[in-house]
Amino acid sequence: MINYADREPSGETAGPPRLYVFIGAYGSGKSEVSVHFARKLRRENPDRKVLLADLDIVNPFFRSADAKEILEKENIRLIAPNDVNSNVEAQTVTGEMYAIFDDEESLGVFDIGGEDLGARILSSMRSRFKDIEYRVYMVVNTLRPFTSDAKSIAEMASELKAASGLPIHGLIDNTNLLSETAEDELVHSYPILAEAAVLTGIPLVYASGLDDRLPKNWLDKTDHGIPLLRMQRSVLYND
Repeated sequence: MINYADREPSGETAGPPRLYVFIGAYGSGKSEVSVHFARKLRRENPDRKVLLADLDIVNPFFRSADAKEILEKENIRLIAPNDVNSNVEAQTVTGEMYAIFDDEESLGVFDIGGEDLGARILSSMRSRFKDIEYRVYMVVNTLRPFTSDAKSIAEMASELKAASGLPIHGLIDNTNLLSETAEDELVHSYPILAEAAVLTGIPLVYASGLDDRLPKNWLDKTDHGIPLLRMQRSVLYND
């Protein structure tokens, strides 16, 4: 029997999170979400350092490192593996990746790629998570084949949790068709994510979409009351 739910203690210490980890199936859009969440942290915490660690060492095509220029303009430090954007298969994690654990005054975002294979990177860092406040969010695009219904989302969550050894604290609805996206995708995906939340015990914490394609009257929430992350396209394809 698959253990979908994360019902054991999460392991983080008391207090507001200092590290946010984004995982998800291939094509979920987690790199774009990671970039914009880092920018959100920067806006909300202008006096604190913000770091974005691109830990997608498996898939070199859609990466948060693509947004380097945007991040640098907003004084967000980008940490990436060796050979980033070189399309090599064996990229390595540098010692810089551990800066977020050591600098107690900073806020961090981890962009984890490669589905369960990429999530194993987190497993190798598990001892580091014991003394830091953190949240792990799973980004979901219901228009992708492996997360198209509630059961599939639950199964992917179980796989990612097992591979990382960390609990998943929230789901992010990033259902989209890239430039074709409008509010309809998020409206239609909401019941699927709501069912997945019940099935897994993992709450739906955010929805996200391209700012120019979302209704202006949604402001900072969808019409279902889900906090909204409004984004501009910043992660491109490296061919």
